Amino acid sequence: MSEFANDFKDIFIKYESAKHDFFKWRSESKLVNKLVLALGFACLTGILAQLRFNLPYTPVPVTGQVFAVLLSGVILGKWYGGASQGLYAVIGAAGVPWFTGGKAGLEILTGVTGGYILGFIAASLIIGWFTDASLRSRSFAGILGIMMLGIAVIYIFGVVQLSIVLGVNAGKAIELGALPFIGVDIYKALIASAMALAILPGKASGYSKD
Repeated sequence: MSEFANDFKDIFIKYESAKHDFFKWRSESKLVNKLVLALGFACLTGILAQLRFNLPYTPVPVTGQVFAVLLSGVILGKWYGGASQGLYAVIGAAGVPWFTGGKAGLEILTGVTGGYILGFIAASLIIGWFTDASLRSRSFAGILGIMMLGIAVIYIFGVVQLSIVLGVNAGKAIELGALPFIGVDIYKALIASAMALAILPGKASGYSKD
């Protein structure tokens, strides 16, 4: 039993060391490597954008994008998490068909769902900032709280633009652009928080900011 405990302890130490080494590399890496990571998360967002489910009572579909946004802030930190979603928005507006439904173009950013994409950038920045700045965010409850804040930011951007584009009041915009998605987005945040907790270095690792 003692030998098993020692083996388990060694595996745990190596696992924590690997997490710390990755985040240290991410923090100290060259600009080109950070941009490659950001582009990778932009691609992930584009892929998950194709996982969609249309609801009959709102022009906003359920997609997997929010999941990628939540993880981008945790893994890449504030600047490059935000950069990943900025790349997603800019490249999609330039013509790469990776917005929801395989669409592209500037009209998507200015349309009924464009506010959510802009909210992705702000949400990833905020999630990355809090994750990097506070050791307390390394707990499951802390990470989940930060991710729920990020989701709220996405809703604010999305609902405001939806209200403007459709010409409806705030209550109707919230009914169409936020309320139908709260349950599924909480579920995404729970999964993303569990994954983030498994990826982030522990409190004693010495890693604290980008």
